[in-house]
Amino acid sequence: MRFFLIFGMFLFLCIPTGTAYTDQMVIGDFSRLAPGEYLPDPWEPMTFKNIDRHTSYTLIKDNGRTIIRAQSQNSASGLIHPLRVNPEEYPVIKWRWKIDHVLENGDVTAKQGDDYAARIYVAFAFDTDNAGWWERARHKSASLFSDKEVPGTALNYIWANKAPVKTIVPNPYAEEAKMIVLQSGNRAGGRWITEERNILEDYRRAFGRNPPEIIGIGIMTDTDDTGSKATGYYGDITLLHLPD
Repeated sequence: MRFFLIFGMFLFLCIPTGTAYTDQMVIGDFSRLAPGEYLPDPWEPMTFKNIDRHTSYTLIKDNGRTIIRAQSQNSASGLIHPLRVNPEEYPVIKWRWKIDHVLENGDVTAKQGDDYAARIYVAFAFDTDNAGWWERARHKSASLFSDKEVPGTALNYIWANKAPVKTIVPNPYAEEAKMIVLQSGNRAGGRWITEERNILEDYRRAFGRNPPEIIGIGIMTDTDDTGSKATGYYGDITLLHLPD
């Protein structure tokens, strides 16, 4: 999808059930907030040039817990939490999400289908050591037009329409972003799903090397490419430190 977000294979590392974590870093502590509140710093809106219709993100109660409801109708925008984290220190990301339904015309392989009812993405710093001349030039050019740090690569964890679970493919707008299908179709629609992913292993499988620093974690529900409508829900997000 768009340059700044999207900088954001069929094997996965499964986190063993019952893994004991020694530490955690809370990224989205939504359940501690009151419905209708604004998200606290450093969460901030993420909008895109030439896209005037934005997704609405609202804190609401769901089964007694505060979560974020994202409502999108032919619109696109996200929420991002800037940070700097070494993924070797906090390699596991955990979150809860839910959707009402997938997008009928969604297609992970095509620009016109690059919309998702729910997406979690992890953005990484630009890795000069692993970038060629063209990548360095393009990144420098993009940085001139942004007052934010422009990612070099990204992992996008998505709830797809029909792509098989475990699919890892380049984003149709930017190959520097890899799309990782965790859920697909409407079978689990309307039900909360808890996800745990090992960022280190996912990045190695997607890009064939170790990741640089994490510079942002975000959520996004978007429907502008398909011109459709979707609602996604996001629970708390944490980074976890594995025991030595």
